[in-house]
Amino acid sequence: MSTLRPALLTDQYELTMVSAALQDGTADRRCVFEVFSRRLPAGRRYGVVAGTGRLVDMIRDFRFDPAEIDFLRRTGVADDRAAQWLADYRFTGDVDGYAEGELFFPGSPILTVSGTFAECVLLETLVLSVLNHDCAVAAAAARMVTAARGRALIEMGSRRAHEEAAVAAARSAYLAGFRFTSNLAAGQRYGIPTAGTAAHAFTLLHDDERAAFASQVATLGKDTTLLVDTYDIAQGIRNAIAVAGPELRAVRIDSGDLAVIAQQSRELLDSLGATETKIIVSGDLDEYAIASLAAEPVDMYGAGTAVVTGSGAPTAGLVYKLVEVEGRPVVKRSEHKATIGGRKVAVRRHKPTGTATEEVIVPQGVPDRQPNDRLLQHSYVVSGEPVALPTLDESREHLRECLISIPWEGLKLSAGDPAVPVTVVPAT
Repeated sequence: MSTLRPALLTDQYELTMVSAALQDGTADRRCVFEVFSRRLPAGRRYGVVAGTGRLVDMIRDFRFDPAEIDFLRRTGVADDRAAQWLADYRFTGDVDGYAEGELFFPGSPILTVSGTFAECVLLETLVLSVLNHDCAVAAAAARMVTAARGRALIEMGSRRAHEEAAVAAARSAYLAGFRFTSNLAAGQRYGIPTAGTAAHAFTLLHDDERAAFASQVATLGKDTTLLVDTYDIAQGIRNAIAVAGPELRAVRIDSGDLAVIAQQSRELLDSLGATETKIIVSGDLDEYAIASLAAEPVDMYGAGTAVVTGSGAPTAGLVYKLVEVEGRPVVKRSEHKATIGGRKVAVRRHKPTGTATEEVIVPQGVPDRQPNDRLLQHSYVVSGEPVALPTLDESREHLRECLISIPWEGLKLSAGDPAVPVTVVPAT
């Protein structure tokens, strides 16, 4: 797991609220906070829950060590009472939420945190930091997987992100259906298959392209991928097959008009007898570029920048709001940012065929369950202790099944209504 300590990955106002609540006696009031999105990013028809597995680990490790407490005292962020409380901090509440890989829509209560006010409010920034990033990446990656129509994708965006964000992004992309990552830390931490061979620098290092290819094949064998666009693509392919023979696993093209080049490359490979050699393309690909290549002879896509930045929507727009105090619903009424009070229960409603038709949310109550309803919330943490969670591969399969369940219009890349409408049942 990451070596980062999570306690100070937060905003100062979380601690000033704790200090004031300890002073006035409200810190121990039992509260419920919910995470939801008021709207999806522009052009999106669904969101994807990702990051909760990472978040549970960070909540478990959320502690303040003496050096951190000393820093908070010296800077005046925490007074003596708050400093002592933080030194003893352990989250003892409950965390429930949608499964990783679940789809969400505007208003979906994807995470519920309950406990005392002080212990719950302290987690706000951490919760939103993890979920807003991971959900954004997973949604973008899921759209790319849909656009790829069954062809494999490799996540290769580490150089376009903060070093720890890159690992989290690789995890979210794999959850969404990417087959490989170039990030070795993600491979070690999460068991994600890794892939990668050589960059243009390796070709430029050698006296000529054939020498570079020969070195790579001598080291890695013919089951490798040769990057053929350092100089002239057609000649690069000829050199690759001359060196490796028709048994070469793949060539990669990283520039140019990929639609035209893919066709020309396939024809050239076939003419050289390399009918089984695959074509991998990369170079600033997003879901739209991938979709535009659907009819071309491409076998795998490499996507980087667009994945790790959420393909134009780098945050999922999630918020963390107090909805209940001591069993009493509380409501924020400000214009354009109103909330619905009370802890909520959500179900996804389906036709007998399995197609999702509606998400039903019930504040302070139990949904009127129908035969094909699926309860969306599950326990993540109970009385401060993490519970057994699905594996990353199980969450990956769950997302695949969820995407199959939504109406086909919901998979379109064009702007439109959410794939599944959300109905909030009035509290009784």
